[in-house]
Amino acid sequence: MSELDHDMHITEGETQKSGTGLFSLLKDSIGSISLTVLLMGLVVLLSLFALMIGPFQLSFVDVVQTLLGQGSSAAETVIFNIRLPRIFAALMVGAALAAAGASYQALFRNPLVSPDILGVSAGAGLGAVLGIFLSLPVFAIQFFAFAGGMAAVLLVGLIAAVIRNADQTLVLVLTGVVIGSLAGAATSLLKVLADPYDQLPAITFWLLGSLASVTKSDLLPLLPLVIAGFVPLILLRWRVNVLSLGDDEARSLGVNVVFVRGLVIIAATLVTASVTALAGVIGWVGLVIPHIARMLVGPEFVKLLPVSVLIGAGYLLMVDTLARTISVAEVPLGILTAVIGAPFFIWLLARGGRGWS
Repeated sequence: MSELDHDMHITEGETQKSGTGLFSLLKDSIGSISLTVLLMGLVVLLSLFALMIGPFQLSFVDVVQTLLGQGSSAAETVIFNIRLPRIFAALMVGAALAAAGASYQALFRNPLVSPDILGVSAGAGLGAVLGIFLSLPVFAIQFFAFAGGMAAVLLVGLIAAVIRNADQTLVLVLTGVVIGSLAGAATSLLKVLADPYDQLPAITFWLLGSLASVTKSDLLPLLPLVIAGFVPLILLRWRVNVLSLGDDEARSLGVNVVFVRGLVIIAATLVTASVTALAGVIGWVGLVIPHIARMLVGPEFVKLLPVSVLIGAGYLLMVDTLARTISVAEVPLGILTAVIGAPFFIWLLARGGRGWS
């Protein structure tokens, strides 16, 4: 083989390798886009099904005619005043909790953490219970829940900032567990002191999570907060992807580790506290859904975030539809998500986190 033929052979081989790599990348991108479109269609179908099912049964034709402004007055009342706000709330809550869970798991490089890791849910629960204990109006209870979740994370961050002689990620996690336990103890104390005939049932029902009383007026104040939390997660998705490689690798690639981690934690906490203020404490979504999404598209955060959001939205809508139709008395969401999530968590522990990387 001549030198020219040898060079042409090498170049041809490199071109084939480059073409194969490009084709593989394009194939992965198309697969991810196809999955996203498929999930979006599934969410739309679930939403239509949720509009149809309930004590006041509606057919598909009734739903379509009502959405087009040609339905009966009864159907319009049921859809626009009761079911649509609840469906939108379920989609928003599921998407927010799943996005927060995916963000926390990427930051801490651990598939077994969830939005509860920094005491957000426990702090929000304490705030809402305090509002119910003081017999405040619904808006004030939601504000107390939001303030409690944010205060818990702020306290965790301050303690972690003071303790500098240990791994910061480990300090954040352990401090979050401690603050969550303290908030849970304070919540239990308020339950003991609450009126057993009026306040205690409301506290118990709220802590189990529910969307039974959600209205359009409840959604409007919280929607901007959820959007404000999602924006940094979307804008920083590439940096979170790099951060999941490790702090040293991220710094070598020019990522400001402290700034990105702090901003993502604040954003994930903001969306978690906002939806917890609306729906109560709903566990397991932030743990289970990101892991399912990771098994579908891998740990790359750029792909993981949208898939987690769509699966989380559809999952909680499905659970909420089941909660309001499975029996005459509505089942709290926290019970159903725990029944589904606990066996999955056990299976996840048995797998030993395989497939994380």
